[in-house]
Amino acid sequence: MPYWLVKSEPFKYNWEQLVKDKQTCWDGVRNYAARIHLKAMKKGDEVLFYHSNEGMEIVGIAKVAKEFYQDPTTKDDAWVVVDLKPVKKLKKPVTLALVKADMRLSEMALVRLGRLSVQPVTHEEWKIIMELAGEK
Repeated sequence: MPYWLVKSEPFKYNWEQLVKDKQTCWDGVRNYAARIHLKAMKKGDEVLFYHSNEGMEIVGIAKVAKEFYQDPTTKDDAWVVVDLKPVKKLKKPVTLALVKADMRLSEMALVRLGRLSVQPVTHEEWKIIMELAGEK
């Protein structure tokens, strides 16, 4: 199963809001590489939820609830969204500093492509993040 990571600035949309909403449309993505990743997401794929700019940490696990469709925030049909729903808050947030300090994660997109808002996560990277978060 593919894994993903999405970023959101907490003051715009945070983990707690996703939990409160129970499901959300992941809209507003305007990067071609990120769009490719949104189109590749399949229902049931697991997604790391990352707070960017403030906190700079992976805080939870979400799941793709609906595969890509036209972004309702624009009339430009080039842009798409997926629906995400929360699965669980991580026992311990995994900070960007911790990710960067772990040499096993040196090739992770979060380290190499810092500005990309939707990115793939390998199975091995997922396992390491779960270990760092105190998850089994």
